[in-house]
Amino acid sequence: MSRRNKAVKRPVPPDPRYDSQTVSKFVNNLMFEGKKSVSEGIFYSAMDMIEERTGQPGVSVFKQAVNNAKPTLEVKSRRVGGASLQVPVEVRPDRRTALAMRWIISFSRARTEKTMAERLAAELILASKGEGNTIK
Repeated sequence: MSRRNKAVKRPVPPDPRYDSQTVSKFVNNLMFEGKKSVSEGIFYSAMDMIEERTGQPGVSVFKQAVNNAKPTLEVKSRRVGGASLQVPVEVRPDRRTALAMRWIISFSRARTEKTMAERLAAELILASKGEGNTIK
């Protein structure tokens, strides 16, 4: 393991439409093969769909979904003698958010709706209610 200084986390610029760093990070995670404009288009159209279906602001549903999907504990392998034990460990706040976003995106991609925006909107709505594959 390197003994150099820890890498400094660069601040992510907030997105132009909602002025939110969380949204910007989510769009970056959603991005595929460096196509950020496509990723933004998918996210913003999903927000519009959420506003149509629920009647609530899309960003508030999104933030609620991310909060509901955040894990509190995870298990890490720990060597004790010759055996590896699964030890529960509390998750750091920044990792919680990153995991929640990653899970929402992966379960959205696995859904069967026609477009990615529809899949993402459906998964975010379910996650904001505390349901769906992301929460399981």
